[in-house]
Amino acid sequence: MNKLYLGFTALLLLSSASLASTNNSLIVYNGNVGLVHENKNIKIKKSDSTITYEDVASTIETDSVNVKLPDSVTLYSQQYRFDKLTLSKLLDAHIGKSVQVRVLRDTKNFTIINATLLSSNGASSLVRNDKNRIISVNSRDIIFKSIPKELLTKPSLVWNIKATRSLKTEMEIDYLIKNITWSSDYILNLNKNSADLSGWITIDNRSGKKFDDTSLYVLAGEINRAAKPTYRREMMYAKAVTTSPQVTQEAHEGYHFYTIPFKVNLANNEKTQIKFTDKKRLDFRRKYSASLHNPLYLRGEVKSDVSQIRKLKGLDIPLPKGVVRTYSKLKGTSILLGETSIKHTPKDTALELKLGKNFDLKVVQTVLKREDSQHYYDVDVKYSVKNSSNKSKTVELLVPFNKNKNSIVKSSQIYKFTKGNLVTFSIQVKANSSKSFKVHFESKK
Repeated sequence: MNKLYLGFTALLLLSSASLASTNNSLIVYNGNVGLVHENKNIKIKKSDSTITYEDVASTIETDSVNVKLPDSVTLYSQQYRFDKLTLSKLLDAHIGKSVQVRVLRDTKNFTIINATLLSSNGASSLVRNDKNRIISVNSRDIIFKSIPKELLTKPSLVWNIKATRSLKTEMEIDYLIKNITWSSDYILNLNKNSADLSGWITIDNRSGKKFDDTSLYVLAGEINRAAKPTYRREMMYAKAVTTSPQVTQEAHEGYHFYTIPFKVNLANNEKTQIKFTDKKRLDFRRKYSASLHNPLYLRGEVKSDVSQIRKLKGLDIPLPKGVVRTYSKLKGTSILLGETSIKHTPKDTALELKLGKNFDLKVVQTVLKREDSQHYYDVDVKYSVKNSSNKSKTVELLVPFNKNKNSIVKSSQIYKFTKGNLVTFSIQVKANSSKSFKVHFESKK
């Protein structure tokens, strides 16, 4: 699970208990959700009727809040409050209270008077001045000395309580927030005979809350949720963090848990990247593969591209799902060879990275003869592989076929079945040349 330690300020209101943060954490998951756990020192007076926790994330899932209070404190109800400050709300909050009013003396000069706000309909208001006269004024000319404490201008949780005695204690809070995610990004640098792989954890915080001086953990894996949260895009910034301490990971309940060994700051609407692995001199091989048509339904002649793949031996660490960007160097400059999305990959599992289409390799499939009957498919196909490069290449041809006891494949070219129903040929083609072979397919309809 991914954890983040947050520092929240407390709002001290009349008849409200005061809070002070101690040990706080946030777990960020792959699924656009975070779990906040906080311990807070709390001072409660017997006369307190509420506990106000200010400045929570605006994407809080309020029905997920779990708060633990001492037995001497009874929790009656919970409210989520967030009042955007407007003139109308300020006027309503000041009814019966002292204000100041700017009154024009002539077309250029004005004076400020003290008054009590009696009522307001928005554009105009009634006030009583210090001479006990009731006058109508423009609401925009009213000057407010402060923001009333009952107007919570930051997202806040308010718990209505009753305490049997005054006390200093600790309370625990757990809740879920949305729009905070993490993902993995990898850079693979290809050398002549080896490759270097670096992995980055990317935290994308759009939760409506910044996290300062935070201890961070992440959980790799797909947890089941009752409903997917909505996702709202906003403008965001990105920054990278590199440091010498090693990110560690451990398996936990079918997931993988990563510990970031240093504090980070996460602003709202910002991406932060942290390096979590760095592997040098990895073995890899170049592979070329073409996915072809099922010969039973092939008609005429079809040309196909050849994908170029880089296959890494299994690493001694698990790799969370993410995007691998593969680079190489030529004449002193870096070249992006391709991007590949990978799934969660356990340790010691080979990794195949599909980079793109090879410029110099092409495959042509040609139907030579088709003698289908009422109950059988019967077709002869010629496969031609052209290599226009200056180096010999081995191309893997993957031909989907209805494999069953009544199916027949005949060819002078050696083949094997892979992934269940793929007739697979490995064809070595010399530089600047072509190679062709024929295959006979039969299968019951």
